[in-house]
Formats: sequence, C-alpha cells, structure tokens
Amino acid sequence: MFGYSMADIGNIMVMQGFSGLSMFTVLLLMALGLAIIFGQMGVINMAHGEFMTIGAYTTVMLSKVATTYGFVNYYFVFAIILAFILAFALGYFIEFIMIRHLYKRPLDTLLATWGLSLVMQQSFRSTFGAKEVSAELPEWMLGSFKPTPDIDIPINGVFVMVLALFVTAGVYLFMYRSRWGLRVRATVQNRVMAGAVGINTQKVDRVTFALGCGIAGIAGAAFTTIASTGPTTGTLYIVDSFMVVVFGGAASLMGTIASAFGIAQAQSILQFFMTSSMGKVSTLLVIVGILMMKPEGLFASKLRK
Repeated sequence: MFGYSMADIGNIMVMQGFSGLSMFTVLLLMALGLAIIFGQMGVINMAHGEFMTIGAYTTVMLSKVATTYGFVNYYFVFAIILAFILAFALGYFIEFIMIRHLYKRPLDTLLATWGLSLVMQQSFRSTFGAKEVSAELPEWMLGSFKPTPDIDIPINGVFVMVLALFVTAGVYLFMYRSRWGLRVRATVQNRVMAGAVGINTQKVDRVTFALGCGIAGIAGAAFTTIASTGPTTGTLYIVDSFMVVVFGGAASLMGTIASAFGIAQAQSILQFFMTSSMGKVSTLLVIVGILMMKPEGLFASKLRK
C-alpha cells in the first residue's frame, strides 16, 4: 500500500470493492444452491460447478441464436430462465438415477459426483470444444456510469447484483414462507416423523437437489457477464463455494450471504495489493482460524436431532 495517496487508496478500495461485489454475486448464487444441497440434505455435490457451466453454455448458445436473428437486446432474461430449467431438469434426473442411492454415505456421494463432474466436463469439451467462449451482451448491459471522475462502475455488474438479490429473496420465500419449504425443513429436522405425517420425503429430496442445481444454472448465466466460459469453468468456483457454505454455517441463508460477501471482498482487495495466490491464501488462513474457534460456522443452525 506504500506509494499510494489516501485518495488513491480510497478509489482503489471502492473499485476493488465493486469488483468484489461482482465476484460476490457469482459466489452467492453458487453457494445458495450448495447451501440447499449440502446444508439441507448433507450431499457433497462435487459436480455443482458443472451445473453452473450448463447455465453458462446455455446463455452463450442462446446469445448466438439471438445475434443471428436480431433479438440480442431481449434474449438475456430468457437465457436466465432457460439456464435454470435445464440445470433443474438435469439435477432432477441425476438425483433419480444416482444421488437417491447414496444418502447417508457422504464419501460415496463425494466420489460419485466427482466422477460425474469429470464426465460432464468431457461432454462439454466434446460438444462445445476446448476453447473458452463468450456471450454477446445486450447493449443495455454495456458501458458504465461514473459516480465520481475517478470511479467507473460497470452496468453489467449492477445487473448481476440485482439478479443475485432477486434469487436470494426467492430462495428465502421458498424455504421459509411456502408450504414446500416447510416440508423441506421438516424433512431435515426429522425425516422419520416427516414421513409419518404424510410428507413424501423422496420427492422433497429430488426437488430440493434439482432446485440447488437450477440456482447453479442461474449462476452460470450471471457468470457470462463477467468472464468467458470453458469446459472447466465450474471447477474454478466449486472450492470457494464450499468454503462459503461451511464458513457461513450449513443450512443458514444469512450465513451464506455474509460469508460470500466477506470472502469475495477480502480476495478482491487483497489480490490488488498482493499476488492472486497470496490473496487467496491469506483469506483462507483467516477462515481456517475463525473455523477453529467456531467449527459450526458464523451462523449455526439449531436442528433437533
């Protein structure tokens, strides 16, 4: 930080802070899906990043169609919806053919979903090629606005943040203000009793897993606004996403939000003053230190055993 004036440092903090917000939105959307799958169901889904990649490739392909037929300014909202539907449908199918046989077997689930992630990566590579591709953004998402002469805030970053807030609000309403969310929480707290009162716990598991995958698809659509997409794009975020969920507290929506924000901001600011690797290492060391004092995470959920 030496060699910078106080004004420079202030501008850097604002710019890097906003850059961190862009990363925060992707991490939050990824972690929301994981918080549902891992926090609510106890399933370690190592293929979660590939469901994000499905959403990203869906957006890229739809952008090519939109460019060809001249509706670039309108396609992105439909791409978000389609990314959610495709990821949700595949998640529903994967739960039916594989995940439902592995509940209460976390190591087997980890290995099976890791194998699934490799299969999906190779499928992406065979279908779309090994090179990274980018989506054509609508004109209304291009450019930036300047709150001060020295600060530029990209419009696409603002859009992604609004999207993340909208999805977070939707997850909250689904989990805590709907009958289906009540069934999910009842199943998590006491599966046997939930089944005894007539809740179809297998269907709850299937829809919950698919919902988490669908949210990852939305994260992939959002990701295309800030970076290009390749077959291994999802693997770049899976570790950070698990870190967000564990650090915030499994099954805690507020913990997921707070953890995603803190990790994204710390990495963004530290990586400006350090190397990228050192910034991540410093953030990880702080998280490990906090988890040693609070192993249950920042916001631990109280469940009946």
